Amino acid sequence: MRITQQDGRQFAQPCDCRIQRQATRRIGQAHIPRRYEHCSLDNYDTQFPSSHRSLSTAHMRARKFVDSYPLETAGTGLLITGSIGVGKTHLAVGILQALVGERGASGLFVDYRDLLKQVQNSYNRQVAATELEILAPVFDAEVLVIDELGASKPTDWVWDTVAHILNTRYNDRRTTIITTNYANLAPLGMEAGNSSRAAMREETLGDRIGERMRSRLQEMCVVVEMQGEDFRQKVKRASFA
Repeated sequence: MRITQQDGRQFAQPCDCRIQRQATRRIGQAHIPRRYEHCSLDNYDTQFPSSHRSLSTAHMRARKFVDSYPLETAGTGLLITGSIGVGKTHLAVGILQALVGERGASGLFVDYRDLLKQVQNSYNRQVAATELEILAPVFDAEVLVIDELGASKPTDWVWDTVAHILNTRYNDRRTTIITTNYANLAPLGMEAGNSSRAAMREETLGDRIGERMRSRLQEMCVVVEMQGEDFRQKVKRASFA
């Protein structure tokens, strides 16, 4: 603690090092994967060759979202859409890190596929954790990042689980930040007499999570669309150098 004076009175306030330790502890509790621990809004690159202008727009929206949290955002989240490799996860983790470090929030990062597998595994009698125990942190997180929504094969069970998570957080007005590789569009029905064309089309978010839940996301989140080429293929290809 440190002692400060104001209007002739003394006050005890947490020192900067204590605040930093608290933020570091909350970041650790967010379960951010090691691959993304370095991701922040400050090192989010929007100026590399062939970068699309939508990346700069998305970065500015992310910064404004952090600065507006929590009073102006009032439980509203972000739905970050775009093709593979445009930096959606980096941006989402950067927002989470900034909310924890700058705004004193607490949060949780979950991979959509891993979360569904954990819930399914809870049905095994040899597993001690119940479905409710697995989902409780997801329901209760002040800020929740769901990475790659829609990545698992859609089934009635998947749709019910997604609905349970999103509806619970919607009703509790908790902030949810979502990334997805699928376009924010309704399911595209097969056109009569043109089944081959329908079979070749790209799936939409409505196809993957159901139109009812996609519609709910429009109420929960501001949509941030990102475009461009795969950054990992163009700029950060793996090498031993």
